[in-house]
Amino acid sequence: MRLSEFRRAVDDEFGRGYGAVVTNDLVISDLGERTAEEALRAGRTPREVWLALCKAADVPRSHWHGAGRPEPKR
Repeated sequence: MRLSEFRRAVDDEFGRGYGAVVTNDLVISDLGERTAEEALRAGRTPREVWLALCKAADVPRSHWHGAGRPEPKR
């Protein structure tokens, strides 16, 4: 997962405005008591942060994988 895909997945799951709140304010124990943004700045991969965020925010498992990918071109 690229950082751009992470951002898209967050916006899709939480909404553009609330997604920023979640990534900046929610402290996630699986990320060493960091927010998603802090974990990304500390070098954690976007995929690792996405999965930890999903777990912490009770995102349905069906939304965890493939999230953030652009729709295929036709």
